[in-house]
Amino acid sequence: QVQLVESGGGLVQAGDSLRLSCAASGGSISGYTMGWFRQAPGKEREFVAHIRGSFAYINYADSVKGRFTISRDNAKNTVYLQMNSLKPEDTAIYYCALDLVPGTGYDYWGQGTQVTVSS
Repeated sequence: QVQLVESGGGLVQAGDSLRLSCAASGGSISGYTMGWFRQAPGKEREFVAHIRGSFAYINYADSVKGRFTISRDNAKNTVYLQMNSLKPEDTAIYYCALDLVPGTGYDYWGQGTQVTVSS
């Protein structure tokens, strides 16, 4: 059973940066797709970014392109989300997720970490 634990959230001002981490245990994430999602109050969960497989194919939501960077360290079994130029609309709970079988949906989710951006 894989467990994902996010960390790095907090309260920041607009324009600041944060780096989220997602540490996996109970199994290796190497070669699998890892994603970041977020859910703001009163809104549905939305895709933020993912990094796919061994070739590290990366995709971002349009709302974060140019500001957020996803990366992975397979040796540390960890995925990161570097968030720069944060905006109040980035305020949400951020979740990481592991997709074991492409096309079937994410199989494991973390508990989330709160990011709050004040104006």
